[in-house]
Amino acid sequence: MTQTVRGVISRKKSEPVEVVDIVIPDPGPGEVVVDIAACGVCHTDLTYRDGGINDEFPFLLGHEAAGTVESVGAGVTNVEPGDFVVLNWRAVCGQCRACKRGRPHLCFDTFNAEQPMTLTDGTALTPALGIGAFADKTLVHEGQCTKVDPAADPAAAGLLGCGVMAGVGAAINTGAVNRDDTVAVIGCGGVGDAAIAGARLVGAKKIIAVDMDNRKLDWARQFGATHTINASELDAVATIQDLTDGFGADVVIDAVGRPETWKQAFYARDLAGTVVLVGVPTPDMTLEMPLIDFFSRGGSLKSSWYGDCLPERDFPTLITLFLEGRFPLDKFVSERIGLDQIEDAFHKMHSGEVLRSVVVL
Repeated sequence: MTQTVRGVISRKKSEPVEVVDIVIPDPGPGEVVVDIAACGVCHTDLTYRDGGINDEFPFLLGHEAAGTVESVGAGVTNVEPGDFVVLNWRAVCGQCRACKRGRPHLCFDTFNAEQPMTLTDGTALTPALGIGAFADKTLVHEGQCTKVDPAADPAAAGLLGCGVMAGVGAAINTGAVNRDDTVAVIGCGGVGDAAIAGARLVGAKKIIAVDMDNRKLDWARQFGATHTINASELDAVATIQDLTDGFGADVVIDAVGRPETWKQAFYARDLAGTVVLVGVPTPDMTLEMPLIDFFSRGGSLKSSWYGDCLPERDFPTLITLFLEGRFPLDKFVSERIGLDQIEDAFHKMHSGEVLRSVVVL
């Protein structure tokens, strides 16, 4: 039997979001209905609203979510009703060329629910990142549900569903930061601070935070930055080199995603060092640099999509570390809000007032 619940949709490009009734079908084969407990407000949701992902309106927004499995469809073996789960948008297929080569974090054919959620008039909704969790309940594929310790605060746990995992994974999985490494992170919003926390977790000896906002640099210190650089006052590249005996950092993470910041990351690393791009550029951005610089400096230039994570491997571990007091997941929660406050949360996020606003249901 279908259910009618509240959900937050974006009906038209750049127009304010709306809280409306949506219809959740009974789960089909391989599908799961999840009762949402909390969902973070991510910049990706704003990008969906503004038409920056695609034009498949109306969108059901929200994807950084945690909740409890309510019901499951035929053939579901991964979870059962009552399980506490964090939702993910990397339900790997196990069959594509990346999976068959032992690289499931690069899966090219991830699963989503087959059935659509709809408006009450039958209009199909496009769920953000295949999830759509600014709602009382949502329908997902069983592989999108990652079981974690239910002792975790859902408002904190759900943030692993996107931004925090992207940052932590950029440092640990993509950048392969290790003990005694020097790390610089450019951009100290939620993703950048998560990269800082990840670098600290694995024992980086020097973590340099770069931003143009002193408030964000203060946040970075709380997550483990040992040094901070206000790029509006100092040359970021020269200062990173000064802080690393003139060599540059072993790993530089660009959590902004602009040509200017990527160039800073490229030149601020040690010879044969690593650049990780985790900030998401817009399609119109281009990069122009001397090709000889790429050849002469060597090293690795990487992009990090979702922190190169495997949810079933990474989420439970990070939740355990959080519950043990070793990973500050709760510090990313700046405020707890209701479904009707998301538009205001977008403004706060855009102006840099918060790391994460979290909708609590």
